[in-house]
Amino acid sequence: MITVLLLILSVIAGAFLGKHFGKKEKLAKNLLILSAGFLITICLNEVFPEVYTSETGSNLGIFVIGGVLLQMILEALTKGFEHGHFHHHSEHNILPVALMVGLFIHAFIEGIPLANEEHEFSPYLLGIVFHNLPISFILGAFLFNRKEGSKSNSYPSLLIVALFALASPMGMLLGNYFNPDLQPYFLAIVGGIFLHISSVIIFESNKNHNIDWIKIGLVIVGVSLALIMHLFHSHSPMGHHH
Repeated sequence: MITVLLLILSVIAGAFLGKHFGKKEKLAKNLLILSAGFLITICLNEVFPEVYTSETGSNLGIFVIGGVLLQMILEALTKGFEHGHFHHHSEHNILPVALMVGLFIHAFIEGIPLANEEHEFSPYLLGIVFHNLPISFILGAFLFNRKEGSKSNSYPSLLIVALFALASPMGMLLGNYFNPDLQPYFLAIVGGIFLHISSVIIFESNKNHNIDWIKIGLVIVGVSLALIMHLFHSHSPMGHHH
């Protein structure tokens, strides 16, 4: 169960770093941009080819759009947390409960297609892990560095981190009970979620629309990492075909 371990550790590591380096918003932003480059490449090189070459049906594009729309709805709960909108530090208009629900659903759905993964270190899994790190970093920074940083605050915060860490493994567990033929549909939904998040991070306008060479560089590094993995990853289909 290396998969479950990786999923949980990525969240714990991110939250730990967020707790201790949470004031460094630039670091979190850069991690997000790097992961967005990685994610969009995984999406276009791994997830979508898998979706569109499956024999399942011709209307899978609708599920991709569904994933995009679902993520837009979830962002009403998380207030754009996934792409590093942390201007809610001092405000209380972002309820940890709403945030927790939004992030949990997001991570839970991402976990479902992992049930039919044959490779322990598949690009899809590493895409989620890469994506978990910056989100957990922001989550840790948000939860553990709030002004009312009393001890009473730390227990609910730890609970939120624990729930987020367990969301994808729980999705994966549920995925075992679905017919493997549904795999392309779940992948299509997650592909839409990945596409929306990564493109928002990459295309969010820079201040004054100047060229941000660091951002471009980080996206290229993220893309390159995903491409290297793509080349070294043996390409047998993701799902079991019965």
